[in-house]
Amino acid sequence: SSAASDVYKRQELYCAGLNSYKECNSCGGYGMIQIAIVEDEEIYVKQLTEYIRKYQTERGRSIKVTVFGDGEDITENYSGGFDIILMDIQMRFMDGMTAAEKIRQMDQKVIIMFITNMIQYAVRGYEVDAMDYVVKPVEYFSFSQKLDKAVGRMRSEVKEFLTIPIGEGVVKIDIADIYFIEGQRHNVIYYTSRGDYCSRITMKELEEKLAVHNFFRCAKGYLVNMNHVEGFVGSDCVIHNVHIPVSRTRKKEFMNLLLQNLNME
Repeated sequence: SSAASDVYKRQELYCAGLNSYKECNSCGGYGMIQIAIVEDEEIYVKQLTEYIRKYQTERGRSIKVTVFGDGEDITENYSGGFDIILMDIQMRFMDGMTAAEKIRQMDQKVIIMFITNMIQYAVRGYEVDAMDYVVKPVEYFSFSQKLDKAVGRMRSEVKEFLTIPIGEGVVKIDIADIYFIEGQRHNVIYYTSRGDYCSRITMKELEEKLAVHNFFRCAKGYLVNMNHVEGFVGSDCVIHNVHIPVSRTRKKEFMNLLLQNLNME
């Protein structure tokens, strides 16, 4: 891993006013905003960190910053814990565009902003759904406006995620994108709008975790997202043309939930 990341170890900013990581009301109840800076030039790491510190004081937000010295460092053990990534494009080991492509395979939701002195590279940002780019030398006023835009996008998408361990890595999925989950012995398969994922966890654990998100255990081996149920045919519920059995003992409760859902719409 790059030497740059050893020079500036992970830095953390605290909640302005509270000087702690607790969620505070001045943050609009949003809680801690997690920002990653991926940059190999110490001068820009320092500048961006100071700008973020100034921004959180002015806006009364709670922000935590994690610094990576190269694209390789953030992608290596990516855990999907960031809201915003500020990504330099030109770096020594792995450039920002390559790093962003790798991150997008694991995390569709994180907001990516490129930092560059080469505007022609920034134009390619649409390929990885980058929200914006910041041109070096970075100027505080325009940077703070771009951060406002990023935080605004976060607020309009207050979503709940499930981090699923798969193979040697993890994938971060918006809970609303899960259609249903099928249990198979010690594993479960998540059927989602982004594809299917297999992971080791018990159905009981998932049932407890997802009950608040309108998931229902319609049969021993199935947990369905009631928001995606299109109807009931015979003794099956239908989600995206897939028929999923509903056990006799759970049918009454299932039908009540289904009617509630239809009424809400």
